Amino acid sequence: MPRRKKSAEWWQSHFDSQYLLEYEPLFSLERDRHEVARLTDILGLPSGARVLDVPCGQGRHAHLLAEAGYDVDGLDYSPELLAIARKRGTGKRLRYTRGDMRKLPARWTGRFDAVLNLFTSFGFFTEPADDRRALAEFARVLGPGGALVWHGGDRDGVMARFLDRDWWQTEDGTMVAHERSFDALSGLLHVQSTWSGPSGSGTREHKIRLYTPTRLAELCADVGLIVEEAYDGFSPRELTRRSSQMLLVARKASGGIPLPRRGRNR
Repeated sequence: MPRRKKSAEWWQSHFDSQYLLEYEPLFSLERDRHEVARLTDILGLPSGARVLDVPCGQGRHAHLLAEAGYDVDGLDYSPELLAIARKRGTGKRLRYTRGDMRKLPARWTGRFDAVLNLFTSFGFFTEPADDRRALAEFARVLGPGGALVWHGGDRDGVMARFLDRDWWQTEDGTMVAHERSFDALSGLLHVQSTWSGPSGSGTREHKIRLYTPTRLAELCADVGLIVEEAYDGFSPRELTRRSSQMLLVARKASGGIPLPRRGRNR
């Protein structure tokens, strides 16, 4: 009996020129520099430290981290976004690789001082087990004492101020609207995007599995990463039950023994 061909998942084709147009209001060099400055403060790594940005998208953070003196690898599945990232520049301190974050290159085992998973780049996969698999890969490529910085939506906070629809306009006059619904049992946030502008109109959907800080910390612990710090997004404020975004810092145990909390910016 022939095998059934697996159907493509939304994330395999979603991150393209339409994605860049749709989220254009959120992409600015000023914002990127602010976030990278915050990351460097949290991590406290010396120049030359090895950092993995995964998925790296169009290289918004990766190229600035390389400018700051880190040795940076960026990995993403989207060829369109990687092409833009490479146009920003590559070199000895900055390399890009196409790949799936559930299966990072074997040669990267223990290579990195920090792994970054930013801008709600988690919870894409149909099977929840694949989210844990991605975290396990992050842990595998970290060296002892290395840190994972995870940034994304906080299920508790998103639900506390749930917005079922909104709209905005891009610089070229395109109107973009989002309609959202949430399935409390699966934890999936469904988003339908509709747009109309000079380059045309259309609609498409995507869905993201949202996690509570507690559940994400449990998943991290399952793969040997201990969450030490939790913030309200990129701000220095501590995470609360009404935070719509969370930034967690999880550290890989050194010698199998969890490291003590550092207490930075608390």
